[in-house]
Amino acid sequence: MAFQRYIYQHTTPITFWSAGLIVLGFLNAWFTHVPYVTDTAWIIASVIAAAPIVLRAISALRAKVFSIELLVGIAVIGAFAIGEFEESAIVTFLFLFGSYLEQKTLAKTRGAIQSLTEMAPTTATLLADDGSTSEVDVDDLEEGNVVLVKAGGQVPVDGKVTDGSGYVNEASITGESRPINKQSGDGVYSGAIVESGTLQIEATQVGDETTFSKIIELVEEAQDTKSPAEKFIDKFAQYYTPAVLVIAILVFIFSQNLRLAITVLVLGCPGALVIGAPVSNVAGIGNGAKHGILIKGGDVVDSLAKVDTLVFDKTGTLTTGKMTVADMQRYSKDDSLLAGVAQVEQASDHPLAQAITQHLAAHLQAATGAMDTQTVKGQGMVGTWNDAPLYVGNAKLLTANGITLTDQQEQDLHKMQDEGQSTVLVGYQGKLAYILGVADQIRPEVPAALLALKRQGIKHLVMLTGDNQATADAVASSLAIDEVHADLLPADKVKFVKKFQDQGRNVAFVGDGINDSPSLATANIGIAMGGGTDVAIETADVVLMQSSFTALNHAVGLAKKTSANTKQNITIAILTVVFLLIGLIYGYIYMASGMFVHEASILVVIFNAMRLIGYKPRVAKTATPAKQQLATN
Repeated sequence: MAFQRYIYQHTTPITFWSAGLIVLGFLNAWFTHVPYVTDTAWIIASVIAAAPIVLRAISALRAKVFSIELLVGIAVIGAFAIGEFEESAIVTFLFLFGSYLEQKTLAKTRGAIQSLTEMAPTTATLLADDGSTSEVDVDDLEEGNVVLVKAGGQVPVDGKVTDGSGYVNEASITGESRPINKQSGDGVYSGAIVESGTLQIEATQVGDETTFSKIIELVEEAQDTKSPAEKFIDKFAQYYTPAVLVIAILVFIFSQNLRLAITVLVLGCPGALVIGAPVSNVAGIGNGAKHGILIKGGDVVDSLAKVDTLVFDKTGTLTTGKMTVADMQRYSKDDSLLAGVAQVEQASDHPLAQAITQHLAAHLQAATGAMDTQTVKGQGMVGTWNDAPLYVGNAKLLTANGITLTDQQEQDLHKMQDEGQSTVLVGYQGKLAYILGVADQIRPEVPAALLALKRQGIKHLVMLTGDNQATADAVASSLAIDEVHADLLPADKVKFVKKFQDQGRNVAFVGDGINDSPSLATANIGIAMGGGTDVAIETADVVLMQSSFTALNHAVGLAKKTSANTKQNITIAILTVVFLLIGLIYGYIYMASGMFVHEASILVVIFNAMRLIGYKPRVAKTATPAKQQLATN
């Protein structure tokens, strides 16, 4: 056991010692011609390089597994038996050197998880009640502790800012490289970097419970989860290696050519085939992690690549989930009246009133004095502006106070309502002064992203929403949505997902990861656009930490590229075997050259997979429809 451990720990030095001895043998054969030096150098090179190979083959046999090392080990022993020391030395060196390069390049494909792990915070500045600070290990922090993070420091916990402000880089969590301004009340993630300012943060999650820790754990598990292609190849390899052994024995029996039989063993090594699929899987998932896209394993990559139907929730997914003023029709030339409207709406906690107050914030700052307001149930609010009543509410409120709309104003009102906007009317001095349309705005990147999804091979785009039909139709009409269903409960959405699946579609449901959990779990693939909530990470197959459609385009494109890359690698591996067999039949390929081609094919599939590390989707830029833009005041 100690000898085996020693050999494994020193495999890399053994590889390069073997190379040096092979070179020494050739130099002596070509120039100095000292007796016995050439064969001795090659024999020693063969023995020391064969040691880790044979030990691995024996370990695999104990586990009842026929490994690639078994084929190489038998071939080396056979080469020794016929005195082909040069061939055995080259074969063992190439095999070890190929393994060395595989480890180096595979380590690079796992670079995303490695960089995440290195970025994990280890210490924190704990702020005591008396204002004093102390440096503590992050593992000693508890929920409710307040930590101090200065510019250049790393956030050690998930929590909320209790004091201070600054710009925080959350690229390690969300993939968003642009720093985000954080102020009191805002949430922050462990692992984020404070680029400017100083923050006091109250911990809500610490240690292994932080979003950052869960991301690392999820990506590590995902990279080890096998895709269907990997599972098939693993099963195939269980029968392939014994088959090669049988074929080599048959070749020797019928040809009586031991060298040929040994060459068959070397050429039969399925290295590129075995490594091609997992390296693509690791590189693809690593790319996703780097860009804030958490994909839960190779099987998820494969399923996402096959998706032809994307089903979207509306609120918080296609839209921002935040009510804003989308349009405003003016019938008064006196815009100073807007200060009065802002004061009236400021007195209300209704979502529409809050949206209007925010939109008219500049006018509110210009207002002086307080305003007495009165709430009229079911109609709106009444205030006083320049000693005259100011009515802010629905049409009933205006009608009840003697204000009627002209035909044009009626048309404007119905047009805004048909577009799915909730309308607020402003009456003053017996006339309609303004109509404000409030709506949940479509995310600005959605139109271009949906077109890109179509180009990526998504055939059906469906919207399911609990909102009313008029609002749903208004949103769908401005986007490339193929099908829309409104007035749905969560259970109704699940029924539609199952209906699409019964039609033979591969369905991915895109939601916010909280109220859409049943649909996320039912679909072939659940995609949560959910800022890293526990529910999103646990329920969905894919989590988009940025909660953006740019990330959705990236995820779909990455899955398809990864799936295609896996198929390319399998094709390369099969063609390599065919090439070697043809070369063997026609006498162009021998044991050492065959091993060289074999190791070269492994590197080819690895380098091919590494192209996925730098993958970025192409998203066309399209103009945002006018009705999606905020109205200016």
